[in-house]
Amino acid sequence: MNRVTFDVVVVGTGPGGEGAAMQATKLGRKVAVVERYLEVGGSCTHLGTIPTKALRFAIAQMTELNRNRMYRQVAGAGSMSFAGLRRGAEAIVRQQVDMRSAFYDRNRVTMVSGGARFLDAHTLETVAPDGAKQRISAEAFIIACGSRPYRPPDVDFTHPRIFDSDTIMSLDYSPQSITVYGAGVIGCEWASMFRNLGWKVNLVNTRTKLLEFLDDEIIDALSYHLRDCGVLIRHQETYSRVEGRDDSVVLHLQSGKQLKTDILLWANGRTGNSDTLDVERLGIEPDSRGNLLVNENFQTSVPHIYAVGDVIGFPALASAAYMQGRAAAIHVVHGRCDRMAHDIPTGIYTSPEISSLGKTERELTAENVPYEVGHAQFKSLARGQITGQTVGVLKLLFHRETLAILGIHCFGANASEIIHIGQAIMCQQGEANSLLYFINTTFNYPTMAEAYRVAALNGYNRLS
Repeated sequence: MNRVTFDVVVVGTGPGGEGAAMQATKLGRKVAVVERYLEVGGSCTHLGTIPTKALRFAIAQMTELNRNRMYRQVAGAGSMSFAGLRRGAEAIVRQQVDMRSAFYDRNRVTMVSGGARFLDAHTLETVAPDGAKQRISAEAFIIACGSRPYRPPDVDFTHPRIFDSDTIMSLDYSPQSITVYGAGVIGCEWASMFRNLGWKVNLVNTRTKLLEFLDDEIIDALSYHLRDCGVLIRHQETYSRVEGRDDSVVLHLQSGKQLKTDILLWANGRTGNSDTLDVERLGIEPDSRGNLLVNENFQTSVPHIYAVGDVIGFPALASAAYMQGRAAAIHVVHGRCDRMAHDIPTGIYTSPEISSLGKTERELTAENVPYEVGHAQFKSLARGQITGQTVGVLKLLFHRETLAILGIHCFGANASEIIHIGQAIMCQQGEANSLLYFINTTFNYPTMAEAYRVAALNGYNRLS
């Protein structure tokens, strides 16, 4: 059997694998990447982040066309089927695949197509789509094999009306109603999109609040606006069974409720794709959801085998995975791990968007930190009034004595972009991280960035 040796072998070509491979080759290492699919990009490019965000943008454009009176008078009301909107996202996926394939070619990273499993701590066996086997040896491995939707065995995912977050993009018609089971990031994002399409939406949450890791004020804002646009949220509910019928799906809840809708989206958790790698033979034990335990340097219990991205669990963000991959590759080469992989904002693409970085009020209160709050309401910003995007708030949490920025929380249009202005200051050390930066800096007018000055002055004026 053919055997090839490399310095670093990366398993997976999603954001984590790409970040690891590009960083390792830039540091002069001979790198190979193993990808089980025919094209690069992983679930992020083909099933998750890219197609869903492209679909979200298309839905937002259609919604704006229908909402804005001036557009309606010029162009008439707009309406497209789910399948039609989805096809627009496919062109974006194609562009992403072509671009990312060029990255590997240009940086001379060897691509190996096929599934992989460990034979020993320094050897992988790959099986190509045509059945050809190859053994690959390396000094270090970085596992970035991603995750997939969790599928409980008692739910029939072969039923044509029952979907998970991977298969929902294959929906080829526009139903009138849907139940989304699971109100995490994925469930909330899809619920927003479905409601913007005019569908009746049940959002079933197994917990007491939506997205409990967020600041309470942001959680309340999201809950209010989802309900305001017509999403029916049901908290602290757990399914007992899912009944697929010819014309509908009935979700039976343990509370006795029955939710009958045209289709069901199961969005309750994900499972790491570690089950085919045979890592157990190396002494690496995945948890019950297939996630791999790593230390602060992204090393598994076998020090030269690293894991990054969704396969290590939270935060399970594409942005985090890419930086984790880079950090792991740096540690492979230099024996250190940059801080860059630990200060990563959340980006949640509900309608409106949410982005957050740092501590919440709940956490600061529990830690007895003397903090103060500054707000900027989007409805008070000239740019928000001009664009009509008046729903939203920027919230700054800062230390009452040092004025250091402790947390940034944004809810509203382009929140995932706005957060990065504050991130640049918050991540500075010492006096460079100060509320005074926003007070004393001139922002273009009118802009949404001006929200930082408004929020900083609002908070500063609260100090006695």
